[in-house]
Amino acid sequence: MNAPESVLRVDPLDAETHSVTNVSRELQDFNAFSSDAALCEAVSREGAGWAVGSLTDFGAMTGSAAHLELGVQANRQPPELDTHDRFGHRIDAVRFHPAYHALMRSSIEHGLHASPWSDPRPGAHVARAARVYLQSQAEAGHICPITMTFAAVPALRATPGLAAWWEPRITASHYDPRNVPAHEKSGLTIGMAMTEKQGGSDVRANTTQAHPTGVRGPGEAYELVGHKFFVSAPMCDAFLTLAQTPAGLGCFLMPRWRPDGSKNAMQVIRLKRKMGNVSNASSETELRGALAWLVGDEGRGVRTIIDMVAMTRFDCMVGSTAGQRAAVAQALHHCSIRSAFGRVLNQQPLMQNVLADLVLEHEGSLALTMRLARALDHRDTPHEDRLVRLLTAVGKYWICKRTPQHAYEAMECIGGSGVMEDSPMPRLFRESPVNAIWEGSGNVQCLDVLRAMQKTPDVVDAFFAELGAARSGDARLDRWVSDLKASFADTADVEYRARHLVDQMALAIQAAVLVQHAPAAVADAFCAARLTGMGHRQYGSLPRGVDCAALIARATPRA
Repeated sequence: MNAPESVLRVDPLDAETHSVTNVSRELQDFNAFSSDAALCEAVSREGAGWAVGSLTDFGAMTGSAAHLELGVQANRQPPELDTHDRFGHRIDAVRFHPAYHALMRSSIEHGLHASPWSDPRPGAHVARAARVYLQSQAEAGHICPITMTFAAVPALRATPGLAAWWEPRITASHYDPRNVPAHEKSGLTIGMAMTEKQGGSDVRANTTQAHPTGVRGPGEAYELVGHKFFVSAPMCDAFLTLAQTPAGLGCFLMPRWRPDGSKNAMQVIRLKRKMGNVSNASSETELRGALAWLVGDEGRGVRTIIDMVAMTRFDCMVGSTAGQRAAVAQALHHCSIRSAFGRVLNQQPLMQNVLADLVLEHEGSLALTMRLARALDHRDTPHEDRLVRLLTAVGKYWICKRTPQHAYEAMECIGGSGVMEDSPMPRLFRESPVNAIWEGSGNVQCLDVLRAMQKTPDVVDAFFAELGAARSGDARLDRWVSDLKASFADTADVEYRARHLVDQMALAIQAAVLVQHAPAAVADAFCAARLTGMGHRQYGSLPRGVDCAALIARATPRA
């Protein structure tokens, strides 16, 4: 049947079904430092004002389209393990996308792995934390070996003879990814190999045995026999690990290659398949007489490695705070462009409530993280040292636990497009639980808080002295601190109540920093939302009277 002459015949190649309007755009080519008012204020407040210029340059790089694309590419192609070369030689080599190496090189050349050790000065930890925070927003996975390299230095210093050779190479600003012996490189990275199947966080249950090759003691050689269920990251040049010595658990430095240039007997069995942290390689290994050197004394392995663990836990705080910033920045950016029901999203009251609440969460996380960075810079004073001992576990628990829900809520602000794999949000969401679980899960952190208070009661005095600096700044905080003191006085079932107690502590210290230093709109909203009534519930349940527009304007990135 012939079509009616009135029917329009259209070339399908020329047909346009619609115009693309009312959509967001990529958040890129912006300065991730200068667009983050809370970070700029914290850097200057906590003693690293001298670094503002270099951080501004670094923020321009980490917010650039080219740098953000490195993060995309490094996660699109996960690392692959080659246990042998094509001739059958054992090599245990991990292959990465070139973008991963570009990110590692960038981090090391900017000192994220070592700057407080290679260039110690007031504010060094604050400046480094700011750089890790900015770089983590571009790509979080590669920060794992950066963190472990950074954290290894305090542990190695327990044995000066080992530190004398290793530390200059660890702190060098040169990235060399080759799978060759350490003495052939000018820059080295350090990993960690502690967890075993039967023990998990209970490292005292480790069964790996350390056999002296001759004289026993710090800096001496041993051979390790056993397994490690979680090794991060297997391409590092050496690893701090734990094994049982004749005198109990010891800490060891185990290189990938022996001094004679032969392959060390540390065999990678497989790489872990993780839901997040995809760019970073994590592995299971067998130690079949792997050569290693004792760090510290036999039987003092946990005490020796605890300084490394404290630093890695601090970086978990930094990383999760960065994840919060990345997520809320995406939500704020999207909602400043997208309209629905006749109005731009960030002008609608209920969406303003949600966005402002997400901003407050990040403000509190960053305030605590950077305050702790200052404590690290001044750890030679008793008060700051006590804060580090207590607040590292408090902050690691609270900030890292809050991040997954924060990431999800930011994703929901974006809507269906936020769930798509070509959006940054799925990667941020998959990454969000990692820091809460690694380096000691939530229960471990809370028990560590109790242990610190019991073993060193002075940490409690330091904590309340810190809160006291904000006294009379906000009546709601004063009441919260009074209630917290009552909670401390009640010792019944304290382990059962540990999470609730640490929750109270985290909110108290966050509020205290904000009340003293943040703009009034931020501090008032935080105390109103977190320290009154039933406490915080779902994001977007801020009470009346909060200046949501001011919080949103302050935090929206300028792209």
